[in-house]
Amino acid sequence: MNNRKSYVRGVGAYLPQRIMTNEEMSTLVDTSDEWISTRSGIRQRHIAAEGEFTSDIATHAARAALEHASIAVDEVDLVIVATTTPDHTFPATATQVQAKLGMTRGAGFDIQAVCSGFVFALSTADALIKVGQADTVVVIGAETFSRILDWSDRTTCVLFGDGGGAVVLQAGQGGPDEGVIAHEIRTDGRQKELLYVDGGPSTTQTVGHVRMIGNQVFKHAVQNISSAVRNVVEASGLNMDDIDWFVPHQANQRILEGVAKRLGLDESKVVSTVARHGNTSAASIPLALNEAVADGRIQKGQLVLIEAMGGGFSWGASLFRM
Repeated sequence: MNNRKSYVRGVGAYLPQRIMTNEEMSTLVDTSDEWISTRSGIRQRHIAAEGEFTSDIATHAARAALEHASIAVDEVDLVIVATTTPDHTFPATATQVQAKLGMTRGAGFDIQAVCSGFVFALSTADALIKVGQADTVVVIGAETFSRILDWSDRTTCVLFGDGGGAVVLQAGQGGPDEGVIAHEIRTDGRQKELLYVDGGPSTTQTVGHVRMIGNQVFKHAVQNISSAVRNVVEASGLNMDDIDWFVPHQANQRILEGVAKRLGLDESKVVSTVARHGNTSAASIPLALNEAVADGRIQKGQLVLIEAMGGGFSWGASLFRM
């Protein structure tokens, strides 16, 4: 019997040095700290420096994860970068990370599922490891989301930030409740107009800006995420009480609380970094995961549940044991 599994061996993260507080944001658009924090829970966000690219952020996060895993670059077979804000239309940002890491073997490619990108990338890496196409994969979520914001639109520009996080997955042998256990990924293209970017190479030949109908996104988010989470947990033969930590996409504190309440999860199990990071899209889950590992909350052997929802709509969940 093939018991080949993928295991999380290391985590890492990187945040740009510049911090933009809500007070500074209020000098750019008609808003206030109270308006932003009461609606989203966000107090500040990190903004990439001029000349600091998504590949730079991703590379820093990858190096940190490899160091945490005590794994050399020469052992890496594959780099997957989940991002909505690539350095270029092509080549893939992952190939630039590959080059910056000094990696001369294997391959790299990007995944675009917006805020759900890290879940989609983790699922892809897990599948490739299980079928033997890779032994060691660096999975990265990295964004310079500030570059696609309309800084005159207070409904969107106050929510997002820049950053990157990574995990190292490595092949091993184990039982059904060890390592990476289960995933569910979903999309619904009918809901595009609720959250999208109004530009692109094929349509406008421009990058475009984020557009969102926030109250509709909130409604769909709580419903879709809760469904995906339940499906993953049930497919694993577990129940919600078995979960040690819930590391959700850091979109909005109200969404985090709404999903946890709907799932019956104790708030003490929820990892939240949204106040300090804002919504960093594909980077938000690995950023939060790294923080909870670094401060000792998440321990080896514990069950971790992650979930996300993004434009498209895309959504999904993954369950793994550290």
